[in-house]
Amino acid sequence: MKYLPINPELFIQNRKRFVGQMEKNSIAIFNSNDELPTNGDALHRFKQNSDLIWLTGIEQEDSMLVLFPDNPDPKYREVLVLVRPNELKEKWDGHRLRAKEATAISGIQTIIWLDVLDGVLQPWIHLADTIYLNTNENDRKSNQIAVRDYRYAAMMKERYPLHQYKRSAKILKELRAIKTPFEIEVMQKAMDITDVAFRRLLKFIKPGVTEYEIEAEIQHSFLSQRATGPAYNSIIASGDSARTLHYVENNKICNDGELILMDFGAEYGNYCADLTRTVPVNGKFTRRQKTVYNACLNLHYYAASILKPGITMVDYTDKVGEEATQVFQKIGLLKKSDIKNEDKENRAYRKYLYHGISHHLGIDVHDLGTRTEPVKAGMVFTIEPGIYIEEENMGIRIENNYWLTKTGNKDLMKNIPITVEDIEALMKQ
Repeated sequence: MKYLPINPELFIQNRKRFVGQMEKNSIAIFNSNDELPTNGDALHRFKQNSDLIWLTGIEQEDSMLVLFPDNPDPKYREVLVLVRPNELKEKWDGHRLRAKEATAISGIQTIIWLDVLDGVLQPWIHLADTIYLNTNENDRKSNQIAVRDYRYAAMMKERYPLHQYKRSAKILKELRAIKTPFEIEVMQKAMDITDVAFRRLLKFIKPGVTEYEIEAEIQHSFLSQRATGPAYNSIIASGDSARTLHYVENNKICNDGELILMDFGAEYGNYCADLTRTVPVNGKFTRRQKTVYNACLNLHYYAASILKPGITMVDYTDKVGEEATQVFQKIGLLKKSDIKNEDKENRAYRKYLYHGISHHLGIDVHDLGTRTEPVKAGMVFTIEPGIYIEEENMGIRIENNYWLTKTGNKDLMKNIPITVEDIEALMKQ
């Protein structure tokens, strides 16, 4: 890992929160992700299972966590399972965690090796009445192959058919959505790294630069600050490409007079930042660009003012839609007749703002969290309205990340330049 050690109390607290939701005399088992092949004998860079990271901080492949709070032997109430270090394999693939190193990361005192797990796990299973198994219940998932969690669940049900089985994911969806102060501390570091990268870009961007050169500057800045890298594929979209929401080609020349929309964020300590800014390639907004930008910024501020504990995402989106309707009329995108005759299932404003306004953020960029129940204090959301105008070959989006608290929203990106004046001033330097 490139990042500095994370306080293990983060993971200790997360495990306590999960155990507090388990049924009496139950056991929970979590698996690491698979290593996935690319072509030939190559593998993709390993990415750990988000739930296992949230509970342990362990990034190593072939790891497991067993939680059995009612185990008669206190030593085995939380157990971390690792691959036994092998000197020959380490010559090829590098260092594997020793027990003391894993304890320092996770706060788990009992470490056992994977090659002896079956012998100790079976007696624990026999003592338990209920087995919690984990699967990916992110609403946006798209599993085309049977990943390890699903294979493991099938094996356990075949081996122990008379136990009760429950879903860990149902608990984790609630818990992971509420960030502890320890998690916010790590997320803030990801935000601050992203801030430094953005300020670097404002001095770098000029007519004739390519989108991929900008992407390279982001990568350089992230890695030089101990980030793992980008939290997701950076979107560097100049001109009309900004209207494509998931544009990742990043291969065009940035031309004088165009705007460039940049959606990027650092991953630090396995937590994500998610920033979007739109800036003029030549360092100066035109009058029309400034008008549309400020309209988008005002919509951003409005959304931030109403996203508070107690509101549902449906009501929140509807209210932002109402505000967008008025804003778009003021800047000449909608007429009164457009609004009067709109299809209530496809509002008029959707022609110029055709995506959601916010999503949960955390270990995953689109993090776990409810979409139907009222939002709660402790959740972290992006706020990212956009205005996309086909007739003007223009796309503008402005995105910051907010932590909802009982005393009000906290903008985790409050130090990142956002106004026309600040952006232009920094681009002059």
